[in-house]
Amino acid sequence: MKNSHLRHLLELQVGLFCISTSGALGRYIELAPPLTIWWRALAALCFLGIYCWWKGFSFRFENRKQARSIFLAGVLMAAHWISYFYALQLSNVAVGMLSLMTFPVMTTLLEPLLLKTKFEPIQLFLGTIVLIGIFFLVPSFSLDNNITQGALIGLLSAFVYSLRNILLKTQVANFNSFTLVFYQMLVMVLVVSPVLFIYSSEGVPHYAGQLLFLGLVTTTVGHSLFINSFRHFSVSTASIMGSMQPIYGILIAMLFLHEFPDGRSIIGGLLILSTVIIASTRK
Repeated sequence: MKNSHLRHLLELQVGLFCISTSGALGRYIELAPPLTIWWRALAALCFLGIYCWWKGFSFRFENRKQARSIFLAGVLMAAHWISYFYALQLSNVAVGMLSLMTFPVMTTLLEPLLLKTKFEPIQLFLGTIVLIGIFFLVPSFSLDNNITQGALIGLLSAFVYSLRNILLKTQVANFNSFTLVFYQMLVMVLVVSPVLFIYSSEGVPHYAGQLLFLGLVTTTVGHSLFINSFRHFSVSTASIMGSMQPIYGILIAMLFLHEFPDGRSIIGGLLILSTVIIASTRK
């Protein structure tokens, strides 16, 4: 039993590590973020399609409401990924990933408004701590500063991601999680496809390996292992462990991109991650 628990824990950490590679890759790939996201979604769509077919998962919708919800979730996911990659390119891996990690706290604030759940005063306190953490992430609140722009776009990405998660909360019981991700990738490929006529694709062959890595390792393997962890851990426990993502991402950036967070980023990151752990534990 102990060995089984350790194996499941290791699988979850491997999944989180795979997901965290998006930070360094988002900084390294010098393509327009919408173009990067389209190729990432296409690669993930192919890998997930093969996996779902091999496992025999059902692709049927019970009604049109389900189809509309999943379509909107795909649109929100596309907006989340594109804005996240813009945040990474404008600032750095530390600021981009730590700004994104505000989404659990945003979710605790949005859920009572959108799902009519009970509002708790401590949520305002957690939100205030997150704002203080963001204050430490940016050197100055000037829109002419790239770090500030990256942090603000990172917060927008977190907000969109929170909406997407709340939207899918009512659909998880009706679909296999892998099928849900497959449909989101399909929507993203369709919705984002006009970027192929807007941006030049000359640099795509140069980053083919990185784009395939994003689709296979970061998205398919990473998210599959993370979702699979819900079989063995509570969602709260998995969410708390999810706080390791920016830590892994910053370490990867330090190793491969030679990006080292400054003291303000470390303080801001500790404040943000502390609120994420508190919010996840209370959930």
